[in-house]
Amino acid sequence: MTEHIITLPEGEECPAKAYLMRVCGISSGLWKRIKHSGTFAVNGTPAIAARTMLHAGDVVSYELPIVSSVTPEQLSLAIVYEDADLLIIDKPAGQLVHPTTKEARGTVANAVLGLYEERGIRLDFHPCHRLDRNTTGLLLIAKHPEIQYQIAKQDTPTREYLALIEGMLIPTEGTIDAPIARALPSIILRCVTPDGKPARTHYWTEQTNARHSLLRLRLETGRTHQIRVHLAHLGHPLLGDDLYGGSTELIARHALHSARLTLVHPRTGERLSVASPLPNDMARILSL
Repeated sequence: MTEHIITLPEGEECPAKAYLMRVCGISSGLWKRIKHSGTFAVNGTPAIAARTMLHAGDVVSYELPIVSSVTPEQLSLAIVYEDADLLIIDKPAGQLVHPTTKEARGTVANAVLGLYEERGIRLDFHPCHRLDRNTTGLLLIAKHPEIQYQIAKQDTPTREYLALIEGMLIPTEGTIDAPIARALPSIILRCVTPDGKPARTHYWTEQTNARHSLLRLRLETGRTHQIRVHLAHLGHPLLGDDLYGGSTELIARHALHSARLTLVHPRTGERLSVASPLPNDMARILSL
């Protein structure tokens, strides 16, 4: 059950739709679901959402049906941050975020719904971004659809990654501004092409030795395989990324780690920053 306590000047009133969309960050699509859910209530009394006027101190509540077809599973989850609205986990390599027709079990979605089921709460799976199967690190998940929507509208969320490449980038820091599109006829591969969508990746060299460099990268855009494609375009594909020409001699997965998430909390307005250390398989390479 989701609840909102209405804050309006005394004596003023506001239509429920206008208040929920303007103040609570409800999308138009979510408003339609709320309106037709049959669970909309004010101060515990069922009401017709489209005809309701709200006043200061009112408590609006509703419950949305869980439409996900994902099967809850009791799986391990490395939770690094959690509150009533957000869940941030540290994803291991080899795990999908969403189920597919060929792989319906063992994903992050299965594990998160299993966690909710174990706690006896009815929530759906609302990831705020995606990570490739073999990318490790931080994944931000909203517990409620309105929170997911508000995060999607923010300009402030930043994602920083750590990546291992062979050799060293020159200059040692900069911005890769190169549009990305599908590498047809493949439905998986992406490439840099003038006809692609804008893609910008900022990078800094954190550490380098005679053979390898550790980069910190920040995404300005979020294209599929963006970091992998941009580094391959510069002639320095991720270690382990055989899809884009990286060597698998030292690591069997692409060496990419979601290391830091920074955002403004959509409920409190406070700045939230969470970090994850470099995983062992990547750290080992730097010590060689």
